[in-house]
Amino acid sequence: MINFNYENDFQLENETKIAAWISSVIASEGCKEEEINYVFCDDDYLYKLNVEFLNHDTLTDIISFDYSIGKILQGDIFISTERVADNANDFKVTFNEELHRVIVHGVLHYCGYKDKTDEDAKIMRSKENFYLEQLSQD
Repeated sequence: MINFNYENDFQLENETKIAAWISSVIASEGCKEEEINYVFCDDDYLYKLNVEFLNHDTLTDIISFDYSIGKILQGDIFISTERVADNANDFKVTFNEELHRVIVHGVLHYCGYKDKTDEDAKIMRSKENFYLEQLSQD
């Protein structure tokens, strides 16, 4: 089950469509969906999590807590809508394009994809683009 939660004034458009898309990504990757909670928040909220749980003294757009067991996916994905807006501006894409990229990025981590090395990041970006294309076709 995909859940959307809000710790700021943001409201996701088309929750049902986005949840179905995330579910299709998980199935396409040969994984089983359990409970995945997306929490949309502001920079301050995510910064506090980053410092407290990861000892990172930086702003970020996404933090995920992965409770998956093998291919059974579950966890909490926190997204700063402020960071997404800034990144969209920096990358010259729409807010929704960047938001959808971050949403799928989080679940792709749960599916086993990494992005710490250049090669892993290239594979992750390719997967993101593939699934973003699927969303735009719906």
